[in-house]
Formats: sequence, structure tokens, C-alpha cells
Amino acid sequence: MRKQLWISAAAAATLLISGCATTGGGMSDSTRQTAIGAGAGALAGAALGAMTGGKAGVGAVAGAAVGGIGTYIWSQNQEKRKREMEAATQGTGVNVVQTAANQLKLEIPSDISFDTGRYDIKSNFAPILDRFAEGLRSSPNAEVRIVGHTDSTGSDAVNNPLSLNRANSTRDYLMMRGVSGSRIYTEGRGSYQPIATNGTAEGRARNRRVEIFVGERAQ
Repeated sequence: MRKQLWISAAAAATLLISGCATTGGGMSDSTRQTAIGAGAGALAGAALGAMTGGKAGVGAVAGAAVGGIGTYIWSQNQEKRKREMEAATQGTGVNVVQTAANQLKLEIPSDISFDTGRYDIKSNFAPILDRFAEGLRSSPNAEVRIVGHTDSTGSDAVNNPLSLNRANSTRDYLMMRGVSGSRIYTEGRGSYQPIATNGTAEGRARNRRVEIFVGERAQ
């Protein structure tokens, strides 16, 4: 059944992508790119939903919502936010970069963000989020995606909800600091997207992380 859901969702997403890519003058470039992003997001969401034991169809819907956010621009606000967050996180181990999709990405390791097996915000994570929230409040066009990850220790039944709870805790903290929750998307990806080996303690520590993405759309 899960395989059938994945195939159906993947087929629908593929049709959306191919249809938008070949549509002519009736669709603007930005609209077409947004629709293609929705299709790609749906495809990725369906795959992730199937892998993590969830429903591929539900994953596709969530992926489409994120993928369809639209085409991002690297504005002066984004560059300013990047410099501010680089200064605020200097020496903490937080990685602040501009992605290929013109999003600002904060990669926050577990020794700063959360204790092992927990999803309550650590005290040394709070000042970083305070500074981040301050910048978001002055940028109403900015949209935020928060992705939680775990290492491979433990089962999916533990890791999948833990990763989502970490993302949701980060969202809730930002909301308490005045950032609208309607601008924030959250995802939990369990142990399925490691950035280091899970064979060492150091690698597992890198994989237990939260990633925050910020994008601004052209107006």
C-alpha cells in the first residue's frame, strides 16, 4: 500500500513538473517556477513520507506547500541578516551560509540547540534565536523553514517525532518573540539526511542538528 501511495504521488508530481515546464505564454516565469517548485517539493515529500514510515500522499502535500513557496531573491535585507547572524553566532559552531536557492541557512549543532533525546531549547541557543527573531520582525516578507534532524541512534519511531518536535520548539520560541507562525514551516526528517558518518560520536553529534532557512520572494 505504501508503495502504491508513493507511485501515485510521484506520478502526480512528475506530471505537474513536466506540464509547467512546457506551458507557454499563459504562465509567467515566476508562476511557472513556483509551480515547478511545488511539484519537486511534492516528489521529495512523497519520498520522505514513504521512507520515514508515513503516508506518501501526506508527505507530497506538505512538500508541495514548501516547494511552492516561490522563487527567492537575495536582497539587501538578506545580506544584512547574514552579516548580523554571522556576528551573533561567531565562535558558537553555527554555520551561516547563502544557499544556491538564495535562502539564508543556519545550521545549528546539537551541543548548542538541544540535549540528547530532548526538544526543549537550551539556554545557549536562546540568545541566537532572540537575535534571529529581531531580524525577522523587521522583515515581513521573509519566510522561514525549520528542519529537525537526528542521528541514527534509536528507532524511527523515536527519531522521527523527535526531529519534528525540535523544529516545532524552535518555531514556538520564535513565535513567543513576536514572529508570526503563519510565516514558519516545520519539518522533521529523523535520521534520513545525515551530513556526517553515524559511526563516530563526532559524526553523530553533527547529524543531531536543526537547520533554519529564510527566504524572501520578489514582490
